[in-house]
Amino acid sequence: MLLPQTPEFSQEDLKSAWECAKDPEVLNAVFRYNRKYLHWEELRRRELPADPLYIWILMKAFRSKDEKFLKFNEILLKYNLLDDFSEKLHFLDKSAAGSISSGLESMNLEKDRFIINSLMEEAIASSQIEGAAVTRRIAKEMLQKRRKPRNKDERMILNNYLTMKDILRIKNRDLTKELILTIHRMITEKTLENPADEECFRDNNEIRIYDHRGNVLHTPPDYKKIDQYIDEFCEFANGKDEEFIHPAIKGIILHFLMGYIHPFNDGNGRCARSIFYWFMLKNDYWLFEYMAVSRVINNSGGKYKLAYQYTESDDGDLTYFLKYNLGAITAAVEEIIKYIERKQKENTEAIDILKEEDFSLRQIEILKSVMKKPQEPVTIKEITEVWNVAYATARKDLLTLEKKGYLIGKKSGKTYYFIFNGINKNQA
Repeated sequence: MLLPQTPEFSQEDLKSAWECAKDPEVLNAVFRYNRKYLHWEELRRRELPADPLYIWILMKAFRSKDEKFLKFNEILLKYNLLDDFSEKLHFLDKSAAGSISSGLESMNLEKDRFIINSLMEEAIASSQIEGAAVTRRIAKEMLQKRRKPRNKDERMILNNYLTMKDILRIKNRDLTKELILTIHRMITEKTLENPADEECFRDNNEIRIYDHRGNVLHTPPDYKKIDQYIDEFCEFANGKDEEFIHPAIKGIILHFLMGYIHPFNDGNGRCARSIFYWFMLKNDYWLFEYMAVSRVINNSGGKYKLAYQYTESDDGDLTYFLKYNLGAITAAVEEIIKYIERKQKENTEAIDILKEEDFSLRQIEILKSVMKKPQEPVTIKEITEVWNVAYATARKDLLTLEKKGYLIGKKSGKTYYFIFNGINKNQA
């Protein structure tokens, strides 16, 4: 598709638009579609009580009343804080405590596994957004079994996963040019056509963002200004704003800017989402350890890229990008809530079934996961990765389940693995 367009209009059009504003139906349409924050490309396809251009002119006029502005070098951005945003931000703030916090605490050892699983999901989806042609099942199996990547696409996913884990370690550091370059190296290692592009800003203006038909959607700023842009980017990320900006809003702005500046020859999208993840954790949004926002983005079709395009085509109006990403964050939080409810139910059922056994909650969960795929072997190394426990702990768990008759231990070469042995006859 071509880059979405917004119409130009004359003084005569402006005068006619305000004449139309005398009609209550017109004003109702203006306010209704501004609440939805429709782009011109969406608005012009609606049934409207007046010429779409006049409705658009009025919508833009009312939007301009409360706009906030941000300037980065030559990039001028603006945005509106919609009522919808306040609701979603309140939901996010509230979710870091209360029911989700207590729900996660009730999961005990399941929390560690949940974090690892979420990191895997985030790494896989973020890579798929950038074109990694690997199914979720194969990618997850590679990460769980610690199998070496077989190709560039699998390597992208492994890099993303290791980067996400490392961001948990460095989340309290300030953002610097050097840290951005380090994140880029971790994400792109052994995946670029030219290895010299790793950990290096682009030194050319040949980069363009195209659609599938070869139409140019975005031309990044001059490479000679990248250093200056990145300095301002870091200052914005680390500094306190003269006017308060909610951390989630600021994090999404950083996400957009990294994609817009496009400082690298490749890996910009993955780097942008990693920096957003870092920023939210740095600002004590611990819930993001459990969230796979990129999975929501990846499942939304082309809406993510369209949000970028709507912003760029409408004079740098970030509201479109903010609206989309806040929706994705909200959906990711709702996934966590559903997960907690399901796990609490499963844990209660599992404890009831195995209450006569002297199993830990983690051992029960391991057994349940093996029962879901009874034909697939499980190794000690896989348990250490999935559950984030020491090798000795994983070995003890599997041997305990083997001793009770739920698993059978086998050996293939130097690898010792376990398979499901059905329900223990003593418990049947």
